[in-house]
Amino acid sequence: MDSKRPFSVLGIQQIAVGGPDKQRLRSFWVDLLGLEYRETFVSESENVDEDICIIGAGDLAVEVDLMQPLDVSKKPRVDSPALNHVGLWVDDLSVAVEWLTNRGLRFTPGGIRLGAAGYDVCFVHPKANSEFPQSAEGVLVELVQAPPRVIEAYRVIANG
Repeated sequence: MDSKRPFSVLGIQQIAVGGPDKQRLRSFWVDLLGLEYRETFVSESENVDEDICIIGAGDLAVEVDLMQPLDVSKKPRVDSPALNHVGLWVDDLSVAVEWLTNRGLRFTPGGIRLGAAGYDVCFVHPKANSEFPQSAEGVLVELVQAPPRVIEAYRVIANG
């Protein structure tokens, strides 16, 4: 098996935090810390009502998603754990998923799909199992397809 990684993780795309009341999260992240609110995303199938906020600027800005469950009696519970997941930009999502799967990394059901911010995404399952022994040891990780402008911005930084 070829061990050379055929994709790159470029940087952090987002962090997602959850709580039972998104307005309390917004009070901290937007009102106190000054993050910029961008838009709201609601998904019944993902049981989420989230405000997408931005820290930083330009192509390397990072999202901070403030999430509350639509229904606390249903799963997934986006408010538990409070640091719900970390999103990472990758330069070739489909190649990354295939390569990582072949090395025993487990992904959540749903495969590659369009995420809340409009990019293709796929989630690494937080727990390993006998079929897929690799995991992020309890952390939910979202791999996000970086658009060309983000890939170029990281390339420029890397090349000085």
